Amino acid sequence: MKVVTTRDELRAARAELSVRADTTGADTTGEVGVVMTMGALHAGHEALLRRARADVDAVVLTIFVNPLQFGPAEDFDRYPRTMEADLALARACGVDLVFAPTREVMYPGGDPVVRVDPGPGADVFEGASRPGFFHGVLTVVNKLFALTRPDAAYFGEKDYQQLSMIRAMVRDFDLPIDVRGVPTVREPDGLALSSRNRYLSPVEREQALVLHRALAACAATGSVDAGMAEYAKVPEVKVDYLAWGEGRWLTAAWVGGTRLIDNTEASNS
Repeated sequence: MKVVTTRDELRAARAELSVRADTTGADTTGEVGVVMTMGALHAGHEALLRRARADVDAVVLTIFVNPLQFGPAEDFDRYPRTMEADLALARACGVDLVFAPTREVMYPGGDPVVRVDPGPGADVFEGASRPGFFHGVLTVVNKLFALTRPDAAYFGEKDYQQLSMIRAMVRDFDLPIDVRGVPTVREPDGLALSSRNRYLSPVEREQALVLHRALAACAATGSVDAGMAEYAKVPEVKVDYLAWGEGRWLTAAWVGGTRLIDNTEASNS
């Protein structure tokens, strides 16, 4: 596994991957896949990496805590950085290349003046609660697509609205990339894995289970009222939204000082 931090290093390493992917055998696709993360990797990221490893001939992992998608009152400085553990997980998953740029490498001229406009889809749910969030997400994803030049890209369904927005950007910009969603990975008790779960105290960890219960109630009944009734049982958790959209039930809530999101299909219970 090669780890690079600069554009020149990435360019050279990516060229090597193309040669290797094209010459590994007659029965291979020659595809290069990318998994984009902000680090603090967990089993959910592992599922993305292992899916990519099974699908394509070379796997690129990016690790970059993107400042553009954090609001003024959000947790950019607090966001966990665990590079040594992240690289260990990447090796265990068979990653070929890790790109871990600094802010100066990603944005050499300072924060970009031109950013991707996510359109009206960013006016609801996460976009409504976090103004500018999807401008930041789509801008960095678009830049990383240009830098890593993947054939396929893997994103978790836990961030379902984000996945939908990325698919829309790829479609509307005619990018030659196959965006592949990977199902949400959960703890045995139903809590969706998230890098932010490590912020939760033991009591908050138990309270956070209400997100999954609320979604399950909505999916079982087709009613938002059933989900809100579950939330009402845990008044310490402050609901941001619970709604139907993107073909799913989606929710976000504050558990103590930590904001968590989750979603489920209507057929799940």
